[in-house]
Amino acid sequence: MKTVYLGTSEFAAGVLERLPAPALVVTRPDRPAGRGRKLTPPPVALRARERGLEVFQPANVNDDEARARIAAVQPDAVVICAFGALLKEPFLSEHLMLNVHPSLLPRWRGAAPVERAIMAGDAETGVSIMRPTEGFDEGPVCAVGREPIGPADDYGALAERLVPLSAELLIHSLEERPPFVDQPEDGITYAEKIGPDDRTLDPAAPAEQQERVVRALHPHIGARLALPDGTFLGVHRARAADGRLELLEVQPPGGRPMAYADYVHGHRAR
Repeated sequence: MKTVYLGTSEFAAGVLERLPAPALVVTRPDRPAGRGRKLTPPPVALRARERGLEVFQPANVNDDEARARIAAVQPDAVVICAFGALLKEPFLSEHLMLNVHPSLLPRWRGAAPVERAIMAGDAETGVSIMRPTEGFDEGPVCAVGREPIGPADDYGALAERLVPLSAELLIHSLEERPPFVDQPEDGITYAEKIGPDDRTLDPAAPAEQQERVVRALHPHIGARLALPDGTFLGVHRARAADGRLELLEVQPPGGRPMAYADYVHGHRAR
């Protein structure tokens, strides 16, 4: 079966690794990253080139040139996973499309479903394979897999389990072509993109809630605490104990991650 793969993020790169080689990998253009703002390829581009796959990085996947490049492959299906840009008509109707969404739709439609599920204290999440539409993750679903969220799960641990589940469901959907079923109208929630306010811990919030934020944003985004001087202390690991948040691993402004006890000791010494 000939496929085209659209993806960008580290999650999408992990799924790509577990799929039969697509005829073409489409990802976002290189972007400046890091303190030096060096132009850096997205994770999917790096992983695809390691496998010797052809990579295409259009500025707009919906324009005529990009669509013609994809159509020239004559794919049996186009697979999408965390591509990071909206797909529009007529592109959406030109191919069989299967989109990986790491949530139990219609819960947590949107940009940050894994993070929001942990933040909300959900007992489980999963992966839905859906047909994308111009609506916001509103398309019909053909396959679903469930995954429990453990009390110690952070984003990294949960995503590590959702990646192989995504690949398994995708392969099943490509080979078996299960029917698409419309999403129910009840139970819809939206997973908004993580912003600065979402990252900043509220000391007045319950300790369990703050701990979930820390776990939801580790290790890829990172929670933080506002300091009196206007800077932020990164919080990598913490736990709720006796009604308070106990910090375990932090990162001072401009510094490296360290045990919170070492951070406190260093401040006292100064």
